[in-house]
Amino acid sequence: MRENSVFEKLQNLVEEARIGIFITVDEKSSPHPRWMSPVFLPRLKGALYAVTSADNEKVRHLEANPRVSWIFQSRSLDRIATLNGRARVVRDPTLSAEVLEAIGPRLQVFWKYTGDPKKLLVLETVLEDFSWFSPLKEGKVSQEISHG
Repeated sequence: MRENSVFEKLQNLVEEARIGIFITVDEKSSPHPRWMSPVFLPRLKGALYAVTSADNEKVRHLEANPRVSWIFQSRSLDRIATLNGRARVVRDPTLSAEVLEAIGPRLQVFWKYTGDPKKLLVLETVLEDFSWFSPLKEGKVSQEISHG
């Protein structure tokens, strides 16, 4: 499986699933999974973007340990991807606007519980490696992601 075809498959799965499990690790090395709605931005290859509130515990987790994982699956479980990388808060108004435009329709729950748009932060996960499981096609594939 070529890396370009893998990115296309990952992008298609994220677009189709619309939500994934985002896992951070706190300062005591305890994992914290939660559902989030991320997007790939076509002009920024190799990274996944999501939004959170400045008050959210995941912001503190990322300060202690930027290593994160994302898990996505298709409804029929015929495609499952686990993506690993390093996440950080991005404080760029232009990027924030671009992410909000791409992800906006999926944020009903976020706005209900977050409330204050002034506290909105963009999280960028630069992907380092992944595993792809498609039992009826490719089986299991693991691969590092190059950024060059």
